[in-house]
Amino acid sequence: MRLRIFTEPQQGASYDDLLAVATVAEQAGFDAFFRSDHYLAMGGDGLPGPSDAWITLAGLARDTSTIRLGTLVTSATFRHPGPLAISVAGVDQMSGGRVELGLGAGWFDAEHRAYGIPFVDTPERFDRLEEQLEIVTGLWSDASGSFSFHGKHYELQDSPALPKPAQERLPVIIGGKGKRRTPALAARFADEFNIPFESVDFTRTQFGRVRTACEAADRDPDSLTYSNALVLCAGADEAEVARRAAAIGREVDELRENGLAGTPAEIVDKIGTYAETGAERLYLQVLDLSDLDHLRLVAEEVMPHV
Repeated sequence: MRLRIFTEPQQGASYDDLLAVATVAEQAGFDAFFRSDHYLAMGGDGLPGPSDAWITLAGLARDTSTIRLGTLVTSATFRHPGPLAISVAGVDQMSGGRVELGLGAGWFDAEHRAYGIPFVDTPERFDRLEEQLEIVTGLWSDASGSFSFHGKHYELQDSPALPKPAQERLPVIIGGKGKRRTPALAARFADEFNIPFESVDFTRTQFGRVRTACEAADRDPDSLTYSNALVLCAGADEAEVARRAAAIGREVDELRENGLAGTPAEIVDKIGTYAETGAERLYLQVLDLSDLDHLRLVAEEVMPHV
C-alpha cells in the first residue's frame, strides 16, 4: 500500500505552510503530496485565503525533488481544457516528470458564486468533464502537431498540441461515487480511480462498478490503480489521538468509524481492510498542517507495516 499526503489549503494555508508539509512528506518517504483545488473554505475563515492549485504545485515542483505532486481533484469548471493541458504539462516539466492530474466535474456551488465562475447543472458539468478529458489527453498524446476537436462545449482547431509533459504518459485520476458515468469515464480515461471518504463496503461496490465498466470498454480492469482518500488522525496513545481530533474539530469515535484514526496498530489494521478491496494507494487527508510530527509518526510507525 502506497501512502500519500492530501491537504485542503482552502481551509487556511500559505505557500510556506504547504511547502513545510511537502518537505516533511518527501523526507519521510511518503509516495506523493496532493492538494485539493478549491477557492473557498468549507467552514472557518480560510485565512490567509485561497491559493491556486497549479501555481502552488509549480512552486513545489522546484522546491522538492523526488515526491510526486498532484490534485485531488481539479474542477473542470475552473479552466478551459487547452490552457489546463498547458499548465499541467509545464508543471510536469518543472518537476522532472512527477505530476499527476486529478480531474473532476466540480460540485461546490458557493465557490463559483464567490469568484464569478459559471456553475451549470450536473449533467452539463459531466458533459464538459468528458470533453475536457478527451482534449487534455488528446493534446498530450497527439504526435501530428495539428490537433482538432469539435464538441458541444469546446472546439480546438489545428492546435500544435504543445507543450508535452515530461512523462511519456502523465497519470490521470478520476474519482467519485456515481454509479454510471463516473465508472465509464474512468474506464475510458483514467490511470487511477479514487474513492473519497467512504466505507470499505462502498469501496468494494464502487471498485466493482469500475471493473465492470472496464470490461464493457474492452479494457483490462487491472490496468487501473485503485485508491481511497481518508481523513487521518493518528496518535501514539489515546490522549494524543484525542488531542489531534480536537485540533481539527472532530470526535474520535466518528473519526474511527469514518476515517483512519487511532494508534498506529489500529490504523495498520484498518488499512488492511481497504487493501482487501483492491485499494493500492491511500491519500491521508491531513487537516492540521502545523502538526508535522503527525506525518512523522505515520511514517515511522505505520508505513513500514503496510
